[in-house]
Amino acid sequence: MSRAFGLTAAALTGVQVGLAMVATRALAGQVAPFTLALLRYAVGVAVLTPFFLRLAPAPLLRADRWPVLGLGIVQFGVLIALLNAGLHHVSAAQGSVLFATFPILTILLGALFGSERLSLMRLAGAGVSIAGIAICLGLGELPASLTGTLMVLAAALSGAFCAVFYRPYLQRYPTLQVGTLAMMAAVLALIPGALLESPLTALPALPLSAWGLVLFIGLSSGAGYLLWLSALKHARASEATILMGLSPVTAVLVGHALLDEPLTAGFAAGLALVLLGVSLAVLARR
Repeated sequence: MSRAFGLTAAALTGVQVGLAMVATRALAGQVAPFTLALLRYAVGVAVLTPFFLRLAPAPLLRADRWPVLGLGIVQFGVLIALLNAGLHHVSAAQGSVLFATFPILTILLGALFGSERLSLMRLAGAGVSIAGIAICLGLGELPASLTGTLMVLAAALSGAFCAVFYRPYLQRYPTLQVGTLAMMAAVLALIPGALLESPLTALPALPLSAWGLVLFIGLSSGAGYLLWLSALKHARASEATILMGLSPVTAVLVGHALLDEPLTAGFAAGLALVLLGVSLAVLARR
């Protein structure tokens, strides 16, 4: 039951990430990357704080405080700022396909640090995924941007790093406690970058539709992150991340429907290869 709950939470997280990518792409040009990340998680903190206070958890051990806060800055600050910036240069579909390397990178990092086994099947899966990504970026009507590509891949690497190193703390502390404290740390860390991008006094000039998207991203991110931490707590990181494959599928379909982004047979074939490669890598046990 615990494992099934974790995998269900991971699947819902995948859908949420895909929807958030489409909303972020829709805001490209209206809200700068650090500012959007700050707004996104300020809303998330506002949503989570009442539940956190009601939980009234015991304080983190001194040795665990800085790692949890540091991982939060990477997960919510570095990752999201890189992803937001990358989505200024690539479509939501392309960005979601690139971010789908998250499970592969999680496995490779886990193998590097001894928490995952690296096998020929997993290496083959990584190769198939890379081939699929090349097809997706080469056949899309929108030009693939090297800058955007590297930013989204760096965001995926940041997420993989956190997926590997969060687990010990999630075993020791309530998910809500870890998630809220990590998000608070990221919000504070994002303030200088947001101020350097543009004065916050410019935000009231945003149209109501943009504020609606910001609120959607923030509210869904707060709920989505709790789901993701629950997934990591109840299932292995590699098992949970395979269901992140729902993210590019969601982004491709919704981006095509709402943003009129291209959806070709070639792109669909590349996406299928990416998901096949991820599945091979994650399901390989030996």
